[in-house]
Amino acid sequence: MQAMSPIVMMLVMFGIFYFILIRPQVKKQKEHRAMLDKLGKGDDVITRGGIIGRITGVADDGILVVELQDKVRVRIPRPYIEGAYKAGEKLPESATKNAA
Repeated sequence: MQAMSPIVMMLVMFGIFYFILIRPQVKKQKEHRAMLDKLGKGDDVITRGGIIGRITGVADDGILVVELQDKVRVRIPRPYIEGAYKAGEKLPESATKNAA
C-alpha cells in the first residue's frame, strides 16, 4: 500500500500542473490562432515588435502585407502579428512587456 503513495502523489502533482499551467496556455494559443485566422485586408494590427499598420494584402503562404504609412509596405509572417489594434484601446499585455 505504501509503495503506491509516491505514484499517487506524482499523478496529483501532474494534475495540478495541467490545470494551472498547461490548460490555460493551450486555450490562449487557440484564441490567438483564431484571431489571426480572422484578420483580413483593411484590419489594423500591431506586431510583436510594436509596429502598428494596416493590412493591405494577404498571401497564400501566410505572409501579410502591412502598410505603415502611405507607400510604405512591409511583409510580415502571420505568426508575428500580436493582435488587432484599435486606436485608444489598451495595448496587448505582451506588447507592453517588450517595450520595457
